[in-house]
Amino acid sequence: MKSLKTKLRNREVTIGSWITIGHPVIAEIMAKAGFDWLTVDMEHSAITLHQAQHLIQVIELAGCVPLVRVGKNDANLIKRVMDAGAHGVIVPMVNSKEDAERAVSAVKYPPIGTRGVGLARAQGYGAAFEAYKEWVEQESVVVVQIEHIDAVNNLEGILTVNGVDAFIIGPYDISGSLGVPGDFEHRDVVDALKRIKYISKRLNALSGLHVIQPEIEALENAIEQGYRFVAYSLDILFLGNACRNDLRIFKTKCLSK
Repeated sequence: MKSLKTKLRNREVTIGSWITIGHPVIAEIMAKAGFDWLTVDMEHSAITLHQAQHLIQVIELAGCVPLVRVGKNDANLIKRVMDAGAHGVIVPMVNSKEDAERAVSAVKYPPIGTRGVGLARAQGYGAAFEAYKEWVEQESVVVVQIEHIDAVNNLEGILTVNGVDAFIIGPYDISGSLGVPGDFEHRDVVDALKRIKYISKRLNALSGLHVIQPEIEALENAIEQGYRFVAYSLDILFLGNACRNDLRIFKTKCLSK
C-alpha cells in the first residue's frame, strides 16, 4: 500500500477529515469510513496531548494515516505529537520561509532538523528507534497552513523550503488578516486566493483546501480546481448536520400531517 508521502509526491488526490471530539470512538468510526488521512485538531478543540495519543493509536490501527494540526509552530509541541506516533503535522500560521523551516526542523532529526531524541510510542517505546529514524526522514509529512496575507506575500519562499510536502489554505483567517473576516467575495480576498493559485501552480506545489461543509458538490469542485490534499468537513458537522437534516425531514413529513 502506498504511503501518504508517496501519494503526495505523485500529486495524487487524497481526502481526509478533521477530528475535534477527543473520543476514540469518533476516530474509529471515521478512520474506518475510508478517508486517506485524519487530522487530530489541537488548535481549535479541547483535545489534550494525552487524548491525541489515543486518537492517533486508534486511527493508525484502523488503517488510516494520523496527522495532527498543532496549536502553533512550536518545536516542543511538534516533537511531542510526533513522539506520540503522528505520521505528520499540519502547522498553522506559517507566514515566512523561516516559519516553514522551523516546522520542518521540528519534525526531523539532525542533521536535517533539530528535533530532540526521545523514546516513546513512535520509537516502539525504545525498541525500534533505528527503524523510526529512517522512517521519519523518508515518510514523515509536513503540511503548512497559508492563512495570513503575510504568508501570501512570502509564498514562494515558503513553498520552496525542502521538507514542506503540501500546503493548505485557511480562507477565513486570510480574510481576517485583510480586515474583512468571512467576506470571501471581497476583492482583496479574491486577489489573495488567485495569487496563491498562480504561485503554487508555477512552483508545482501540492495545494490543499479544507471543504468545511459536508457537501459532495463542494468536494468535487475543490478537486476540479486542482486541490490535491483535501480535508472534507469535520466530525461535529457530520454529526450535527445529519441530526438537523433528518429531524427537519421528519418534522416536515410527519408532524405536519
